[in-house]
Amino acid sequence: MSRAGNKVRLSAWSLLVAFGFAEFAMAQQAPPISVKPIRGGVYYTEGGVGSDTGFIVGKDGVIVVDAKMTAASAKDMLAEIAKITPKPVTTVILTHSDGDHVNGLAGFPTGLTIVAQENCKKEMEESVNSKNPAPQDHLPTKTVGNKENLTINGVKLTLLHYAPAHTSGDLMVYLPEQKIVFTGDIIATSQEYTLIHMNKHGSSEGWIQTVKALLTLDADAYVPGHGDLQTKADVQQRLDKTVAKRDEIMKLIAQGKSLDQAKQDLGEVDKPPAAGQPQFPSFTNQIYEEMSKKN
Repeated sequence: MSRAGNKVRLSAWSLLVAFGFAEFAMAQQAPPISVKPIRGGVYYTEGGVGSDTGFIVGKDGVIVVDAKMTAASAKDMLAEIAKITPKPVTTVILTHSDGDHVNGLAGFPTGLTIVAQENCKKEMEESVNSKNPAPQDHLPTKTVGNKENLTINGVKLTLLHYAPAHTSGDLMVYLPEQKIVFTGDIIATSQEYTLIHMNKHGSSEGWIQTVKALLTLDADAYVPGHGDLQTKADVQQRLDKTVAKRDEIMKLIAQGKSLDQAKQDLGEVDKPPAAGQPQFPSFTNQIYEEMSKKN
């Protein structure tokens, strides 16, 4: 296939990434939400429709990290929080703009403080005419650039953005006293390699920079956007594997190999997803798309 054909195919895949997960998640019978304690009043939840979410019980209220994908699933999550504490949710922090992390805001009460990286807010605003728009009546009320130290409800936290990575508006939530990091989809164990949203100006180089920075934090628990709790060793292993794979792909690109030739050299075979599963581009596809945008 020609380079032009590759670009067309990659663009189509980008659209599937942008919209396919939402349709997939909505269509599935979601597992019930389960709450998993970490330490120091910090919890995360799995199940429901959408990403993992976190919450921190503070002195006067609760901070939620990410908002699920549907209003119904968000309300289920809020009901689970209410089983643990009668304190109200006062703040929601968004790790990025993907619908499975923000669209559940429609199920939250109004009047909350909603915090996001400044590019995340822009992406949410720009989604208004998309297939799965973010709820425009629950846009972020506070934005962060690269780093901000905050105390919310007596909880000390640091919000961190290093570079465009999964999206242009990624925001990590670091709790220094509890040594916990909420990573959003910078770490998502549902994928072998990281997923880069080219349509949101993500970057594999930025992803590597971000993960290297996360590993320098005094933390021993990393809550991923999807999947189980990770240790620092788990995150290091994911970084090493991704860097090695990216280096292989970049060498083939430097040799002038096409996408199909590179896949052949790497022993990759495109396989249709299992029934009911979303179609995501391979990491090799993503790197080729990223490099084609740079050239």
